[in-house]
Amino acid sequence: MLNTEKEIIEICQAENKTIADLVMEEEIAAARGKKTEETIRKYLKETLNVMENSARANLNRVTDSKFSMIDGFAKAANEASQREGGDEPMAGSFIMKAMAMAFSTSEVNCAMGKIVAAPTAGSSGILPAAIMAAKDKYRLDEKTLEDGLLTAIAIGKIIAKYSTFAGAEGGCQAECGSAAAMAAAAITAMRGGSASEALTAASISFVNVMGLVCDPIAGLVQYPCTFRNASGVVNAITSADLAMAGVKSIVPLDEVVQAMKEVGDALEPEFRETGLGGLAGTATGNRIRKEFLGE
Repeated sequence: MLNTEKEIIEICQAENKTIADLVMEEEIAAARGKKTEETIRKYLKETLNVMENSARANLNRVTDSKFSMIDGFAKAANEASQREGGDEPMAGSFIMKAMAMAFSTSEVNCAMGKIVAAPTAGSSGILPAAIMAAKDKYRLDEKTLEDGLLTAIAIGKIIAKYSTFAGAEGGCQAECGSAAAMAAAAITAMRGGSASEALTAASISFVNVMGLVCDPIAGLVQYPCTFRNASGVVNAITSADLAMAGVKSIVPLDEVVQAMKEVGDALEPEFRETGLGGLAGTATGNRIRKEFLGE
C-alpha cells in the first residue's frame, strides 16, 4: 500500500481509481496468482456476513454475562431508537440504532460469540455498526459494502505501518480510534466520497480521540470498552459527514497516525490495558477485578 495520504490521493486522481481499487490490486499482486478478485470478494462477503450477524444479534435480546457490566445495552438502545414524539432520542433514531449495533457486537464478543476483530476484539463493534447503519440508511448493495471494507483495510494498513492497534501499546486511541478511522473512511467511500474525503474522515476520527486511555475493568474488554464502541461509531459517522461537507483536516492521516503513536508511547503503563489505572483503578473496578481473579 502507498505510504502517505498525498501519494494515495495523487494516484487515485491520476488513474481515476478508488482506494478500494488500490487495495484490491495490491491483494491480487501480493497473492502471486493464488487469489483473484472473485476469491477476495468471496472472503469479504463472508466477513461482512459475520459483521452483520454480530451487529444485529442482540438488538432484541439480552445475553447474560458473569459480571453483568454490559448486559442489555444493545436492546435498550435499539428500543430507544424506535421511540417517537417527545420520547424520541435527541440524537435521533439513526444514531441510536447505530450505537445499538455497536453494543450488540460487544455483547456477542463478551459471550464468546463469533465476531470480526477489526482491528481488535475490544473495538470490534465500531466497523460493523457503521457499515450496517449505512447499508440500512442508503440501501447499499453488496459490492458497495465490500468496497467499503476494502477502504477500511487501506486505513488499517497505514495504521499498521506507522503505529499500532494494541491498547497495551497505544491506549484505546489505538483500538477504538483505529476502528473509528477505518469505519469513517469506509462509510465515506460507500457514500461515493472521494479518496481525499475518505482519508480526511479517518484523520478527523483520530483527532477526536487522541490520547484516549485503555482502562478496562478487570482487564476485560467490556467496560468501559462498550461505551467507546458506541461513541466510536458516532465518531465515524460524524467524521464522514464533516469530510463530505468539505471540512478539512490540515494534518494528513499518515502524520496523525504517527502523532497517535507518540502520544501512546508517552502514556503511563497504568493507562495502557494493564487494568491498574483509570476506571480500572477505581474502588468498583478493583472490587470486580478481585472477584474475577478470585482474590
